[in-house]
Amino acid sequence: MGSETDTRVLTLAFARMADAIGNSFLIIVLPLYIASGEISLAGIAGTEISVPAIAGTDPPGFVLQEETLIGIVLSLFGLLNSFGQPFTGRWSDRTGRRRAFVLGGLVLFGIGSAAYPLTSTYWSVLGARALQGVGAAFTVPATVALINDYAASDAERGGNFGVYNTFRLIGFGFGPIIAGIVVTGGLAAEGVVSYDLLGQAVSGFDAAFGVAVLGAIISFALVLLFIEDPPAAGEAASKDLSIAIRGPDGRGLDSVFVLGIGTFLMATTIALFATLEGPIRARLDETTFMFSVQFAAVTLANVALQVPVGRASDRYGRRPFVVAGFALLIPSVFVQGVVVDPWSMLAARFVQGIAVALVFAPSLALAGDMASERGSGTTLSVLTMAFGLGVAAGPLASGILYNLGSFETPFFFGAALSALAFVLVYSQVEETLGQGATTVE
Repeated sequence: MGSETDTRVLTLAFARMADAIGNSFLIIVLPLYIASGEISLAGIAGTEISVPAIAGTDPPGFVLQEETLIGIVLSLFGLLNSFGQPFTGRWSDRTGRRRAFVLGGLVLFGIGSAAYPLTSTYWSVLGARALQGVGAAFTVPATVALINDYAASDAERGGNFGVYNTFRLIGFGFGPIIAGIVVTGGLAAEGVVSYDLLGQAVSGFDAAFGVAVLGAIISFALVLLFIEDPPAAGEAASKDLSIAIRGPDGRGLDSVFVLGIGTFLMATTIALFATLEGPIRARLDETTFMFSVQFAAVTLANVALQVPVGRASDRYGRRPFVVAGFALLIPSVFVQGVVVDPWSMLAARFVQGIAVALVFAPSLALAGDMASERGSGTTLSVLTMAFGLGVAAGPLASGILYNLGSFETPFFFGAALSALAFVLVYSQVEETLGQGATTVE
């Protein structure tokens, strides 16, 4: 990654990579686990939920299907993660003890992963996923605040976030591919495999959950041994911790707030895919492994581009990359609703990944440029919260839209969200590089 990269940034990046492998395993494994019959959906699946009737009309009904229940499980993690981040980010600013937040969150995530083999009901799966969401709420804002604190100047910030995101996304991208192999036992195999561990039969599901636990353990060890809180973290704790909505001159919207909205909409489009594993595989006549590769393609494109994009934003500015990314996002999401073969879907997902790469590191760097007077944990948590909330909303929205419409509906909806994000970012986000941090009254 280059000799100029801070070794502490590399350590945090490796730690997040190990943790991300475990989390991305579950995005692929949990839908299969719930649909396998090992988890009881009795009394839940097929339940009709009535919506209050409008005068003179029959009350509309909504039947809970398996896709919606899967979407709820996947979304719960992001909801708790996202809504918790502003509080934990602010708390880490006040205490200056980022490392303790990262370690505590990893413990909670590991416990949640270890609980899955013990579950047998849908509600117990929800409980384990909730515990992981709370753990991530502690880990994520404290980690990105450390990355920001370690930047010696604005000219290093984009590169540091690019390196961090690259390793994190390697874990998130390769995790689904490895998960498909672990669960089924091969690249093109179908069905859940069973392993022999010291004479004890272990299902592919339990093996996958074990990998998630191992990822949390490795991350915990790396942070415990090699990461310390920088003095700057404690200094930021006494400053203004408010989250701005209006721009500093009272006109328009604050750039970080708008990037938060854009990041939420972008993450929602990424996560639309996960809930529809069954319908996508049926439509494209593909294997679990091919679906895993398609899911990972967004992330793999990010792996290739995060560092060069981040460093280019240090040189040429943040805004041009962010605007271009949201423009590219629109067609890449739309086409996923109309393709009819696996390779076209793979190409569309890869292009979506290029769009995300153009947005993510420059957005974090722009927020970091503005964080000196607001507190790194508080400011950056706007974007990390937004991303997590989008990851949570995407599967739930996808399941509901699929139930109410057709296969194409979630992706057309995602393209509309992408267009809205482009308009907001183009009209409201201002360049920060070379201007210094912006303070808010």
